[in-house]
Amino acid sequence: MRRDVIHSLLVANRGEIACRIFRTCRDLGITTVAVYSDADAGALHVREADLAVRLPGSAPADTYLRGDLVVAAALAAGADAVHPGYGFLSENAAFAAAVQDAGLTWVGPPVKAIELMASKTRAKELMGGAGVPLLAPVDPATASEDDLPLLLKAASGGGGRGMRIVRELDSLPGELLAAAAEAASAFGDGEVFAEPYVERGRHVEVQVMADAYDTVWALGTRDCSLQRRHQKVIEEAPAPGLDEGLRTRLHDAAVAAARAVGYRGAGTVEFLVSAEGRPYFLEMNTRLQVEHPVTEAVFGVDLVALQLRVAEGEPLDPVLPAASGHAVEARLYAEDPARDWQPQTGALLTLEVPDAPGLRLDTGYTGGDTIGVHYDPMLAKVIAHAPTRTEAVRLLAGALERARIHGPVTNRELLVRSLRHPDFAAARLDTGFYDRHLADLTAPGAGDPATAALAAALAEAVRATASPGPAPAPTRFGAWRNLPSQPQVKRFRSEPDGTEHEIAYRTPRTGTPEPYDAPGVRVLAADPDRVTLELDGVTRHFELARDRDRLHVDTAGASYTFTALPRFTDPATQTDPGSLLAPMPGTVVRLAEGLAPGVPVEAGQPLIWLEAMKMEHRILAPASGTLTALHAAPGHQVEVGALLAVVQEDPDATPVAASASAPASASAPASASVPEENA
Repeated sequence: MRRDVIHSLLVANRGEIACRIFRTCRDLGITTVAVYSDADAGALHVREADLAVRLPGSAPADTYLRGDLVVAAALAAGADAVHPGYGFLSENAAFAAAVQDAGLTWVGPPVKAIELMASKTRAKELMGGAGVPLLAPVDPATASEDDLPLLLKAASGGGGRGMRIVRELDSLPGELLAAAAEAASAFGDGEVFAEPYVERGRHVEVQVMADAYDTVWALGTRDCSLQRRHQKVIEEAPAPGLDEGLRTRLHDAAVAAARAVGYRGAGTVEFLVSAEGRPYFLEMNTRLQVEHPVTEAVFGVDLVALQLRVAEGEPLDPVLPAASGHAVEARLYAEDPARDWQPQTGALLTLEVPDAPGLRLDTGYTGGDTIGVHYDPMLAKVIAHAPTRTEAVRLLAGALERARIHGPVTNRELLVRSLRHPDFAAARLDTGFYDRHLADLTAPGAGDPATAALAAALAEAVRATASPGPAPAPTRFGAWRNLPSQPQVKRFRSEPDGTEHEIAYRTPRTGTPEPYDAPGVRVLAADPDRVTLELDGVTRHFELARDRDRLHVDTAGASYTFTALPRFTDPATQTDPGSLLAPMPGTVVRLAEGLAPGVPVEAGQPLIWLEAMKMEHRILAPASGTLTALHAAPGHQVEVGALLAVVQEDPDATPVAASASAPASASAPASASVPEENA
């Protein structure tokens, strides 16, 4: 068989997965080539690559989804191979063919395999013929009450787009239309199919690796049941709680699926496992998965290196690598789970995860980078590997808890709480985990933000009085005495919950600020970046970092972000009642039909659709009344906090609850062009 030795590799992707592939290339002595949009000109994957080629524009449709531009970039840079990563063009058969037609090595499966698995409906027909267990399809035209609940899914693409759960027969026609429209918008294909919705099902998948010599590995199972909006949040290998018979059946089905399409390279066969332990084929992802590191940790392999080896025409070892231990991965997102998973943007001041045996960090960001509006909000993946599941979960939760992450709101606390939740600890896993537990997982914790705010106030006071030049040595002192100096006040607002803290302190003749009227608190040391307090006999350390008017405070087991407030509220900052504000920077994509000043609106009615970070956000009417102002129009670029519209409430109507970041908003996935949304 022909051998194509790869010397220079272009990665047709961005962010974390590009950086991860580059890491293996460096280990193998392969020259790396990045492509980048204008929005990614300073991105980490561009900085780490040996060569980089610009794709003019910022939107994915103009850049990372332009296969012709990517192939031209590979040729211009002298690359001899292309790796697609995941998402974007990774499962695009036409792109794979174009790469090969240009004389380049395609680090992926055969074009025919991609085509056969591209449509979920056609893939299911093929898998049924190969003996892979399937859910029986349901014809929506003849569906009855006995068929409910139903799951509607787009035949092409993934990431939750075009997906609907139907529990009432009367709603089926409308949901079909909505799912088809969403699928057509996201994938250019409005085909939608229906199948039974399995309550409390588990998402279990099998990693396969195949070569051109009829060797197919089934590299164990992964559980990916913890999902939000049908997108994975926490994954682990092996999937816990499966008996050997079920594991064998899953492995055999995955190998049969790979053989049925003549597969080569890395792929994943995904299954839904019912509460009764029956597996059903969902789809085959003809690419590398976001969660591949947990399999790498358990089997001690480098899947990217294996992809390159297979692409070069080399055989796999006929003996499957041995598995060892347990691995868990958490996806760290710039998003606010307590506010309908709203993506967040802005400067990432700090991203530091502890480095310890068994821990791995895959990221496309470093401190100082900016999280923009064009791409998925995943910041990093943190992976822990240990001899047992309990140890791996504990290691991962502890690492996330001790991480220093300063900038936009993230899901870090949700991840820690999820890993320590009794249901997760007991491996009681299913895709409805967050539907049941989200309120508890995002409720205010048992931390002490008031004391963290006190540490912030003391540090700021020390900084304000510090003389120019080198930072002074920490001031150490015991309990304060009653002194005649008058107390001063600093005000902080906790982010993102908006709680305000007013801290009183005084600065005696020694020049070192002391808390005022705080019994049980003793200051042991204070400088602008670190404060040590004794609280009822227990010593606690507080690390501080600043970003303009925001202060980030890290202490054992908790992290806080505060915004410094003026002593008195500025009336000009108040917003009129009924104002609809943009919850983040983005683009207005559409308005409700007939929306104009003077029209009546109902409480909870979607009025404006805003797209940001490849998610679509519905701006809802906070109450029934009249639209008195409209400042949004399709195509408008808006900044966070921009006034979009104003609703004058009807005093006789019942208002709906509004979020703190915007009067009311709800989010739904908006595009399949984002890497993680397809994984």
